[in-house]
This record gives sequence, C-alpha cells and structure tokens, in this order.
Amino acid sequence: MRNAERALVAAIAVIATLAGIAHYDHWTTLATFALATVALAGMAWIVSFSTEEVGERLGPAATGLLQATLGNLPELFVVIFALRAGERVVAQSAIVGSLFATAMLVLGLVILAGALSSQGGVMRFAPKAARDTSTLLLVCTFIIVIVSFALASGVGRAHVRLVSGVAAALLLSVYLAWVIPYVRRDERGERSAVTRLRLPLALALLIGAGVGAGFVSDWFVGSLAPAIHKLGISQAFAGLVIVALASNAVEHVVGIALARRGQSDLAISVVVNSVAQIAAFLFPALVLISLTMHTPLTFSLRPVYIGALAVSALVIWQITDDGEGHPYEGWALVVTYVVLAMITLYL
Repeated sequence: MRNAERALVAAIAVIATLAGIAHYDHWTTLATFALATVALAGMAWIVSFSTEEVGERLGPAATGLLQATLGNLPELFVVIFALRAGERVVAQSAIVGSLFATAMLVLGLVILAGALSSQGGVMRFAPKAARDTSTLLLVCTFIIVIVSFALASGVGRAHVRLVSGVAAALLLSVYLAWVIPYVRRDERGERSAVTRLRLPLALALLIGAGVGAGFVSDWFVGSLAPAIHKLGISQAFAGLVIVALASNAVEHVVGIALARRGQSDLAISVVVNSVAQIAAFLFPALVLISLTMHTPLTFSLRPVYIGALAVSALVIWQITDDGEGHPYEGWALVVTYVVLAMITLYL
C-alpha cells in the first residue's frame, strides 16, 4: 500500500469520525451535511480500492463485476435509509440520478477527456469491449421504461407494488442469465498477480468500509432533509444531483482518469458496466428490498425520467457500437445532464 493511499485512508477515517461527531453532537445543518457528503464519497473510494485488490486474485471479468457490485454499497445504503425515513422522492431520484450521472455526465466527460488527449481529436476504442454490457443495459432499461410508462398511463395503477415487484424479479433473472456465462468465460482467463495489499488487509478494509458506509449513509440521510430546506432546493434535485454524485464519485473520477491516460477501452468499459449494474441489478434489487418497508420504491417514474432513461440507453448503445467518441458528443451529453438537473430544481 503506497504512502499516499495510506494517508488518504487515514484522512477519510478522520472525516468520517468528524461526520459522526457532527451528527450525534448536533452541529449546524450544513456542516453536518458537508462532512457526511465528503465521508460518503471517501467510503466509496475505500470500497472500490479494496474490492479491486480482492478481485485481483480473480479474473478480470470477475474483478470488474465484483467492483461494480460492491462499489454500489454506499448508494444501496443511502436509498434504503432514505426509504426508511419516508423520503421516497429522494430515494427514487437518487437511483435514477446515478444512472443519468454516469450515462450522461461521466460518459460525456470521459469522451471529452479521451478525444482531447487523442491524436486527431477522436477517442477510439474497440466496439466489442462493451457491446455485451451495453446490450444488457438497453434491454433492462427498456423493460423499466415499458413498466414505468404503463404505470404512468394508469395501467396497473392499483397494483403498483405488485407490478414493480414482478418486473424487478424478472429484471434480476435477465441479469443472472447474463452474468453467469460472463463470469464462467473469465475462468479460462489469466489471473492477475499484481497486488498492493495482502488479502487479509484488503478484506479488512472492504468489511470496514462497508460497515462505515452504512453508518455514514445514515448520517447523510439524517442531515439531508434539513439541508434541503436550508439550501432551498427540491428533493428531486438533491437525489438526482447531490446524492447521485456523492455516492458514485469514485467511478466518475476513475473513468475520466483512464480516458486521459489513453486507456479508452477500459474507460468506456468502466462507465458502461457501472450504468448496466444500476439498471439490471441495483434498481430491481432495491425495489424488492423496499417491499418489506412502509415506503416502497417502485418503477412508477416521472415522465421526464422515463424519457431520459430511454435516451440514455440508446446513446450508450450507439457510442459503444461505432467505436468512436467525438468532443461534440461528449459535450452534448454533459449539457443534457445539466438541463435535466436544472429541470429537477422545479419538480
């Protein structure tokens, strides 16, 4: 473990401790919220880093799958605690906001970074690298869009929880049908021997960060409602922008850094895998978990979210299919996210 990484882990631990003190000692609303937000992003980094180290003992596909799954732990906790607090709008906008932030903002910045640092001003990558994942995303997003559109039109309105629960279970079955052969193909691949941490330390970090993410998420959600009132922003904006960016900060930075270094294939793969995990696994899993709660999470989405979901899936499929990313495409995606975020201020 490098000195810089050790120092960063220590700094995150200090910030998380301060966030806990601020929560239990009833510091000012904005101070508590700011500390909890930074601590949440820090826990996400530790989870991502330690997961990568544990995964290096596996194959590359299994590593990516493990990182994408466990990297969503902070977001999973935030949504669950938001639902427990009765914050349905925040929870729903947070999960779809994570998808939009990654598919529009992060993909746009990745394309911009990759294109501007490439010869000829065009980011080029192997189309096959992320084609399977983008197809999974397209199929699962269309299922969510169809169910959401039907519920918005009044079809099954009296049975929203039942329709959402069945659709979520079917989505997870699609994910399992994709992921099992995906991991099995990896069993024939090479195992990486390049690790920075011994396995016991990597596991300890992963467990500690997972537990820490649970506590920090509780503090974050507890300070969210007062902060929203203090800042004068809508619940939809808080979920779509603040919660989504804080809980996914690591994947965002990693994808952009890879693109700047010229690792275009890996950068695109990280982004597409992250979006697909949200649509195919995290969202339906949270819908099923919420069925045991007083405030359920459903696929009954606002019309603007339904349209944005369909556009996001189509854009990612188109970009991964032609193998090229132009600066104007990246900027258009960033602008689309900014416009969507602006609209949520008034929802």
